Amino acid sequence: MLNNLPGRLFVGACLVAAAMAFQAPAEARTPLLVYTAVEADELAGFKAAFEAEHPDIEINWVRDSTGVVTSKLLAEKNNPQADIVWGLAATSLMLLDNEGYFQGYRPVGLENLDPRYVDDSDPPMWVGQRAWIAAICFNTVEAERHGIPMPTSWKDLTDPVYRGHIVMPNPNSSGTGFLDVSSWIQMWGEEEAWQFMDALHENIMQYTHSGSAPCRQAASGEAVVGISFAYRGARLKEQGAPIEIIAPSEGAGWDLEAFAIVKGTKNLEAAQKLADWSVSRKANEIYAENYAVVAMPGVGERPRHFPADIDEKMIDNDFSWAAQNRMRILDEWRDRYDAKTETRS
Repeated sequence: MLNNLPGRLFVGACLVAAAMAFQAPAEARTPLLVYTAVEADELAGFKAAFEAEHPDIEINWVRDSTGVVTSKLLAEKNNPQADIVWGLAATSLMLLDNEGYFQGYRPVGLENLDPRYVDDSDPPMWVGQRAWIAAICFNTVEAERHGIPMPTSWKDLTDPVYRGHIVMPNPNSSGTGFLDVSSWIQMWGEEEAWQFMDALHENIMQYTHSGSAPCRQAASGEAVVGISFAYRGARLKEQGAPIEIIAPSEGAGWDLEAFAIVKGTKNLEAAQKLADWSVSRKANEIYAENYAVVAMPGVGERPRHFPADIDEKMIDNDFSWAAQNRMRILDEWRDRYDAKTETRS
């Protein structure tokens, strides 16, 4: 048919046809909408690694802090938008599972993971990927300038010498903040934990909406102490920040980054492929580049600058209790301490 066109039109038609042929593979890719709380500086690497193995799928991230993503998912409960939730706190996924949000799936290779990090439903509703662990980021330069000693425990932080020098994540918006509060209650019981938080509050300069922000502020000298998590501290120390990463003597709270497939997704096959990839050895090797504890045993070495004993300090975390009591704990915390929370920009 093209041969019957005049010369100039023939050439133009050929160019259009070639352009359409070139674009066809890209247009054929399945878009996968993935809600996540994984640190933003890691997402490009995960996307590239997965899409290299599955070029027919394109990941589109929706990223925010754990509490924000959890609230967004709850708000969308009657009309879910995400295809899969990936890298969100297991306690949040358990809360959402109680709302009937997910559909079970047994990823290929699941048997290679530590069963402690996998939902015990059959098939599992969620699967763990790696643990992030609470830690204190301590700026040694600013501490020396202010005459502030290095803490070794959580309760050290209630000493008046730290007044106005501590930054902590708000548990209503940050998964790290929630695992802190949840772990203190689990370690000490309700009464003692709230007494501790009352005393800690007196020394808090600001509550942030991000779990990594307190460590960044400690690294930059805006604060002396940042209650954060070990991964962010290790990364900043690697970049030359004058900080020490401390695993408190009483124990360290932790949570699992985990994934779950949203019930009713129109891109089920693509979501299942991401789930399969996420339990693979390749994925776990990437997880282990920055985190000390991953779901597949024997993968990777301890990242640099993590406290040597941090995995020994991980508390015996009751995820089910934390999920069931999440809203009650957050309401109580908000009533007591929210006045010091940073204003959202």
